[in-house]
Amino acid sequence: MQSIFHLAFHVRDLDAARRFYGAVLGCTEGRSTETWVDFDFFGHQISLHLGEPFATTRTGRVGEHMVPMPHFGIILALPDWKAMAARLQAAGTAFEFPPQVRFEGEPGEQWTMFFCDPFGNPIEVKGFRSLEAVYAK
Repeated sequence: MQSIFHLAFHVRDLDAARRFYGAVLGCTEGRSTETWVDFDFFGHQISLHLGEPFATTRTGRVGEHMVPMPHFGIILALPDWKAMAARLQAAGTAFEFPPQVRFEGEPGEQWTMFFCDPFGNPIEVKGFRSLEAVYAK
């Protein structure tokens, strides 16, 4: 079964959301009203609604790091991940965790970076040499 994931969450300003998700992340805008806007988030649908974002805390233990919870993100092929990292760095993104490799030489080796949108919603972008390795044990 092929499917598209949908996630709806709050942002405080739709124009700022359009700048970040559209211009910085490169997502294509879809339908919108005065209170929400949809984006194609790398083949998946996110719906950004005006409101107060989720509270987050660094409670997710991954290796030696405590990562922001809840968070969402995308997994990219490594060349696309590197291009995204360069685009975010050029945009002056403040990283929660800067671009780095994790689990090097182990099954599940991945490149990762954490950052927040302008409203504090944490986003993780992972990169893999092969997307077939995403679930490697």
